[in-house]
Amino acid sequence: MPNNKPDFTIAVIASGIDEEYQQSILRGIHRYAAQHQVNIAHFIAFGGILSNPDYDQGEYNIFELPEFSKFDGAILLSNTFSGELAESLYQKIQAAGIPAVSIDRELGDFYHIGIHNATAMEQIIRHMIEKHGVKRLNFISGPDDNTENMERFAAYTKVLQEYHIPLEPERVYHGTFRAKDGRRAVKYFMQSQLEFPQAIICANDTMAISAVIAMEEQGICVPDDVLVSGFDNIYNARHFSPALTTVERPLMQSGALACELICRHCAGEELERVHQLNAVPIFSESCGCSESDGEDITVYKKHSYQRMEATARDISRHNQMACALVACDTFDQYIRSLKQFVLKAGCEEFYLCLNDNWHTKQIHHENGYTGVLPSETYTTKGYCNRMQMPIAYYDGRFHNQESFTSDDILPRLRIESDRVRKMYFIPLHFREHCMGYFVIVNSEFPLSSAMFHAWSISISNSLENFRKLLCLDEVVQELDKLYAIDSLTGIYNRNGFKRSSGLIFRKCIEEQRTVMVMFADMDGLKSINDNFGHKAGDHAIRSIATILQEACLDDEITCRFGGDEFFIFGVDYSEEKAVQLRNRIQRALDICNQHSGREYQLSVSLGACITVPKPDSTVFQLITIADNKMYEEKKKKSLSKYLKQGNCWDTPLDTDNR
Repeated sequence: MPNNKPDFTIAVIASGIDEEYQQSILRGIHRYAAQHQVNIAHFIAFGGILSNPDYDQGEYNIFELPEFSKFDGAILLSNTFSGELAESLYQKIQAAGIPAVSIDRELGDFYHIGIHNATAMEQIIRHMIEKHGVKRLNFISGPDDNTENMERFAAYTKVLQEYHIPLEPERVYHGTFRAKDGRRAVKYFMQSQLEFPQAIICANDTMAISAVIAMEEQGICVPDDVLVSGFDNIYNARHFSPALTTVERPLMQSGALACELICRHCAGEELERVHQLNAVPIFSESCGCSESDGEDITVYKKHSYQRMEATARDISRHNQMACALVACDTFDQYIRSLKQFVLKAGCEEFYLCLNDNWHTKQIHHENGYTGVLPSETYTTKGYCNRMQMPIAYYDGRFHNQESFTSDDILPRLRIESDRVRKMYFIPLHFREHCMGYFVIVNSEFPLSSAMFHAWSISISNSLENFRKLLCLDEVVQELDKLYAIDSLTGIYNRNGFKRSSGLIFRKCIEEQRTVMVMFADMDGLKSINDNFGHKAGDHAIRSIATILQEACLDDEITCRFGGDEFFIFGVDYSEEKAVQLRNRIQRALDICNQHSGREYQLSVSLGACITVPKPDSTVFQLITIADNKMYEEKKKKSLSKYLKQGNCWDTPLDTDNR
């Protein structure tokens, strides 16, 4: 067993660490890990809480992250998520070939730590019947597919059969282990045609406390009017009034034992696969019994005040962070703001890991036009191959961190350190859309604060808010392209030309610099359309646009004016420079015609106007002059074509392509 530096890193998979059941097991794991120099990497979801399947999908996606071969073992709090998820994780861990422990749910050939639920539950129910003479016992159940709940419900039915008490389906409410189920169960029982129960047996303490409160609101007193029992002996059950009759389970012991089994397996020991721990019934005020007053009232008051003070502080910090993050205008500002609140979380390390496409991803159309992918194409399962890391805090300062592959999970996952590391991997998502995750290391915040889940939601929601702002900017840019860019050729349209050339033109007027406008009119477009189809005509237009754009070597502005008409705008031009541009265009046309393999030839007629613009002139006045010059050239071409065909002088010129 390692003594100085941690050699083992164990993955822990759990959902809902804001509940005492999970927290007790994790504290047992942490206690053993601290004593034996073992690093713990938690992969935490908060699924099944908000009754939102899309949200749950985003939460449970964190379980897709761990590459289990990078760990020395795994511990699954497998009763905190569905059997389907448990089976999926089982397959992945088994394929990785590492030892694993499943707590409270048997999974294949994994080590299993179970707690005898049935015996203690049977003792509770027998106590109700024998000690208190109860004949009508209702049951508030947890999830029907949960193995612990199944054990507890089986104990309920077994004892009822022993005492020949009929099992009436209406006396059972099927819940989810959540507080809301206790309140809903009471309403269900009160609306039932059956006589109200003498005792309500609950599958856990959380539902039992909620049921007691709901009954008191209806004037039903516990234990005078009805007896109540819970299961788990959580802190709130012990200090509730009336204190709950419940079952004490060795949860911390099961967590410590799970960690121990992994370490002993890695050390080469042969171990029993199944380990069963015993639960103990505790009879207290909610059934009319009381063994002790529990914690000293002075200690309880002090502890309660400390919890309230810490909660108030965390709420204040959370509200400050939520307000600060949504007020950011740029991503750099967002990151700077988040860094401030990271430091307040009391952690030794913090990493923000975002999918490479967390913001948006673009598609490219055949014509070169770019658009934004629809939302349903965002990552919803697993993570992008490349992950960005805009925040990396360790060794007491923030670092610039390169991107990494999601298979690596975290570049500093297994660094050498003299300190044991408790790493929490928390999902970042909006509904089912995965944005990434954050990692918080060696902080009590995840387990000690009731606000940790809300804190993580705020980071996700603020990222989504910022993502939408960035996407809105992209949409504005796309709309701007529709306004300013010709969709067929990808060069400026008339609107874009007017906007891009206007400022330059006015500056040339002020500085008395020459400008050049060259009008280019494609020859024979109608003939191409008529003989080869409009697709060929579109291809010809795109080819002309490319030739004109590539011939411009000095930041000239090219524009498709419409149809087969183009023009080029340049600054500081001379006649010689314009001739050079004309020659480059003609050479490019010759090369294109020589190698295109098409049955038609590309040709343009050109006309240029070069001048120092007057203060009251406009660029479109120069375009008109260039257009006239171009038309003169086109007439010469038409006349030349006419003469070659041997036509009479009095035959009209063919100007269809004009």
